[in-house]
Amino acid sequence: MTLVEVMVALGILAAIGTIAVMTLSNTLQAREILSENDDHQQSVRVALDTITRELELAYLTYNTQVPNSYMTVFVARDESPIDTLWFASLSHQRLYRNSRESDQTEISIWAEDDPTMDGAYVLMHREAPRIDHEPDEGGVIYPLAYGVKRFTIRFLDSDTCEWADEWDSNSTEQSGRLPRAAQVVLGVMGPDPDDPDNEELIERSYATTVLLQYGKRARCDLFAGQGEEDQNVGAGTGPADGAAGGLTQ
Repeated sequence: MTLVEVMVALGILAAIGTIAVMTLSNTLQAREILSENDDHQQSVRVALDTITRELELAYLTYNTQVPNSYMTVFVARDESPIDTLWFASLSHQRLYRNSRESDQTEISIWAEDDPTMDGAYVLMHREAPRIDHEPDEGGVIYPLAYGVKRFTIRFLDSDTCEWADEWDSNSTEQSGRLPRAAQVVLGVMGPDPDDPDNEELIERSYATTVLLQYGKRARCDLFAGQGEEDQNVGAGTGPADGAAGGLTQ
């Protein structure tokens, strides 16, 4: 082989090596972006699944004259951008044999400042395995989601067939009643899929509609009265997961 042939061969090998390194680098970068996006969506789905399961089995105790019984409540406060909610549910799962627990539980959901992100919140969750006279205290507390920018819930009143921003089973209008359905919107800061460097964070919104099993049946469409803003949840900010299309009464 002449010196020219050796130089040509080395040039070809260098070009092939450069292409291989660039391809491998792009593949690893794409894998990292997809992995972070999957982690983000998985954390949001876990939070929404938890809220959905507990809201589906929300209940109220109507016979409070029985000994050793406590009054249960379903209360939601519109505190934009993060709503507060506490209620009784039949979603508790007993983990320890012979423990003095049942499927009844007290649930509270609220927000606290996120120490790792300015202007964002940590969605907190409390579950007490036994019903008592303090429906918003006690139990185990743990975070549901980080980097939360918005958490709003609306409730379908089966009597008026209208959506309400707040609910209080102790109030005069909603006394002793559960909503028929709840519309949950969760906005969480997550990676921008259009950012090639995967450095920018944007608010990505997710929505779902929950049918409360023990709520009074409504003689109207569950989606009656929904505004254009709610119908376009997630537009330009991320996916709107958990769409409840086709949900009936």
